[in-house]
Amino acid sequence: MRLLLAEGVGAKTFAALVHAFGSVEAAAEAGPGRWRTVKGVGPKTVAALDDVTEAVIDEEFAEAQRLGTQMFTPDDEAYPPALKAICDPPPLLYVRGRLEREDAVSLGVVGSRRATHYGVEQAERFGGLLARAGLTVISGGARGIDTAAHRGALTAGGRTVAVMGCGLSHIYPPENEELFEQIVAAGGALLSELPMRTAVLAGNFPNRNRIISGLSLGTLVIEAGLPSGALITARTAGEQGREVFAVPGRVDSPASAGTHQLLRDGAILAADLDDILNGLGEVGSQLEAGETNADATPAPSGLDATEQRLYEALAERAMSMDALSRRTGLSPAEIACSMTMLTLKGVVTQRPGSIFERKR
Repeated sequence: MRLLLAEGVGAKTFAALVHAFGSVEAAAEAGPGRWRTVKGVGPKTVAALDDVTEAVIDEEFAEAQRLGTQMFTPDDEAYPPALKAICDPPPLLYVRGRLEREDAVSLGVVGSRRATHYGVEQAERFGGLLARAGLTVISGGARGIDTAAHRGALTAGGRTVAVMGCGLSHIYPPENEELFEQIVAAGGALLSELPMRTAVLAGNFPNRNRIISGLSLGTLVIEAGLPSGALITARTAGEQGREVFAVPGRVDSPASAGTHQLLRDGAILAADLDDILNGLGEVGSQLEAGETNADATPAPSGLDATEQRLYEALAERAMSMDALSRRTGLSPAEIACSMTMLTLKGVVTQRPGSIFERKR
């Protein structure tokens, strides 16, 4: 805590100090004269380290306790294993809410803060699809795509985690205060590596992005311009050995120029959930098998053979018309006709974007 409360000490400087002195304890107790000998630790950082008193540390613990925030180091069992594997894991995670073992099966969803209607629609859609498939949705809590992805996961009754670019004493953006409370109430978490009262600064967000990708099996980019923070997250995901997915947009839309660049560079095109599950390999296969076997409830009476086939394909997961066609081998025309009848019979509902799901 003494090291990390010093202004200018992030994950890399923390690691350099610990490496130089052999342990966290030794680094914290080294003092100004020895701190100066560490490469990359200048006079300002030395002064900041010296300014962290016991009173400052006690105040940080009190603020965390006031807001119900827990703190975990990489030695704690609750610290996400996937995050330990990146080259510069956060030395300390502040967590409001709960991290669960199942969060190891997660996908990052990122994109533009100035999202179009199409982008918001797709982010909500994929947030719901991922949550229903059993994936935790990881995003940054920002305006636009992040907010829509979190809402989609919550609406589907799934788990979602927001990784903040500020300390957890701050609400940013302020209009998302209710959303953040919903995330915590639903069993998810707000997470930051920054001390509690760290203000919202632009420089915090690129470092935040490595946590989003580091927590996730892969990162899905929905609407990103050139340049954008979402592309930084995608690049970091690739460097961490994680999959990168991109949702195509309008070919003439600047809002999708970045996602199209990702696709040209080899990202996996994501048009529906099946594309993501296929891209996740064995993990995706397990999730898909779990969905197929999750609902053994027989189809309602009064369905013809085609309607029953489509109803069974929708077991526990919403699907697009294209996905249903691939799954069942039926033509789009056959599916459209049968879906109309299933909707009239009250067993299937249609959501925006021609996404179909069983009526619950």
